[in-house]
Amino acid sequence: MQPKKAIGLLSIPVIVAALGYFVDIYDLLLFGMIRDTSLHDLGLKDTVNTGLEIMSLQMYGLLIGGICWGMMGDKKGRLSVLFGSILLYSLANAANGLVQTIPQYKLCRFIAGLGLAGELGAGITLVSELVSKEKRGIATSFVAGVGLTGAIVAYFISQVFHWRVCFYIGGGLGIMLLFLQVRVFESGMYSTLKNSKVQKGNFFMFFNKWSRFRKYILAILVGLPTWYVIGLLIQVSDKFGKEFHLTGGNVIPGKAVMFAYIAIAAADILIGLVSHVLKSRKKALFIFFAITIFGIVLYFRQENGTVAGMYLICGIMGFGTGFWALFVTMAAEHFGTNLRATAATTVPNMVRGSLPLIVILFHALTPHFGFINAGAITGTVVMVLSTTAVFLSEETFGKDLNFFED
Repeated sequence: MQPKKAIGLLSIPVIVAALGYFVDIYDLLLFGMIRDTSLHDLGLKDTVNTGLEIMSLQMYGLLIGGICWGMMGDKKGRLSVLFGSILLYSLANAANGLVQTIPQYKLCRFIAGLGLAGELGAGITLVSELVSKEKRGIATSFVAGVGLTGAIVAYFISQVFHWRVCFYIGGGLGIMLLFLQVRVFESGMYSTLKNSKVQKGNFFMFFNKWSRFRKYILAILVGLPTWYVIGLLIQVSDKFGKEFHLTGGNVIPGKAVMFAYIAIAAADILIGLVSHVLKSRKKALFIFFAITIFGIVLYFRQENGTVAGMYLICGIMGFGTGFWALFVTMAAEHFGTNLRATAATTVPNMVRGSLPLIVILFHALTPHFGFINAGAITGTVVMVLSTTAVFLSEETFGKDLNFFED
């Protein structure tokens, strides 16, 4: 059954997309919170380097999965991706609770990454096509705001339960979510596309026309600060804390992630309202980029600071990077219905998949500039690229999405 008019902000499809993203974020960030505990339990002493390897493998899974799920979303429908991606990452996370060796751990995180790649893009695409263009940004911000609280729940669960049980809970939440899918309907725009002869979900179409390729690359570059902050500065905040000679104990990465995501969840809702008031996606992004830069500067001026100060700064940086929903919404708005799911799914996963490249740059700079300076230089490169990308990007606020790519 198709809706005859735009749906409300608290309709079933919006709620399901939000809950799907909640489970997505829980599973995506859980490893960072139980990294030390789980790897020590499997016999490792140095968990930082192996942890970055495992996180990178998960991101590679997201990168590959993003392309596959995105193409499927335009070829087979948004709902098929929601169902398939949630099922895959739920089973992978349940299996992760059974691992006995590091190679098994790496394999499970890679497969989980493949599954996690599909949910957000399909959800944002579906909501963008079902909600009116005036309220589209608010609806997608609601999805992200609710979804990002999954990180907060993951932290508290990781403090209470054994790390294996944490993975079982993630798998169980995903399976439960599948039962809600039966009440979600496909968008009318996709139904029109399905019956047409236009080319659907061809990933290579992003590269066969300069104007389309330019929009695609710019859309990816816009999102880089998020995973620079979360994937490097916050996930390795314990190591940075020692380099800064912080007082007040050791920094706990899981707690740093929690503080960051409390702020991110609030910001992701707020940025939708800011964009709505300003009638501009780009102006809202510039405001939040400024907050991100301010937070990064504070982060690298922590010499002889405190652990409590580190957590506060992680919250500031998290608030600044709370533009994920708006960034994915812009990716969806840039492209026609026959490429929209492919764009909205591949773009955020290209950003997630860029984390290994960010880490490679950081490691390459470290021997020459030191741990702290390498992190700061890496951040400068990321912010210059992303700010330039926002400046060059098309404004998409209020754009009519009922069109095809030729």
